[in-house]
Amino acid sequence: MKFDSPLFDRIRVRPDQDRRKQGDCPACEWPGCRHAATHRAPKGRLREGEYWRFCLDHVRDYNQSYNFFAGMSEDAVARFQKEAVTGHRPTWKMGVGRGSAAPSATSEGIGPGAAGDPFGVFRELGGGAQWRADASHTAAGTSSEGRIIRNAERKALDCLGLEIGASPTDIKGRFKVLVKRHHPDANGGDRSCEDRLREIIQAYNYLKSVGFC
Repeated sequence: MKFDSPLFDRIRVRPDQDRRKQGDCPACEWPGCRHAATHRAPKGRLREGEYWRFCLDHVRDYNQSYNFFAGMSEDAVARFQKEAVTGHRPTWKMGVGRGSAAPSATSEGIGPGAAGDPFGVFRELGGGAQWRADASHTAAGTSSEGRIIRNAERKALDCLGLEIGASPTDIKGRFKVLVKRHHPDANGGDRSCEDRLREIIQAYNYLKSVGFC
């Protein structure tokens, strides 16, 4: 082994110099700072996957004042935290079909009768032991017109404060009311409701793109 090699530097107690190649590091993005940006910090809600590049001192300052829920109302924060428990995925009550009467057991012992439900779990939930697909127990659901409502559409309607059976006229009217209420011009230039206004616009544009209005 050569004594002036980078491999030898690794095992020396006090190497004369570090001969390993140093990677180029961008400058810190904190205003006025020229140190190396060795750490990254998230840019915030609605900008997932985007990061600031800071040095160690400034990433600490940024993390101390970082607030993911900045600009959100208390109700929106509570709703977000509740949905985060299930990973923002739809949930529904465990159940079975509409009928409450349990048919007799099959000869194989796996039918919807007592033999297929020895502990009475499904009988307590209002049906037999065999699961029967029903729109009221799916993630989508249906509107009063029979249209299937997906989870994204349900969330968009909820953002506007509307029920599943809302008509196109109701959606357009509600959108106009909310925009006027949360627009900075209607609040003396106050921009604290911009995030809420952005959510309203995104929800309305989505409903419009899928043919709700």
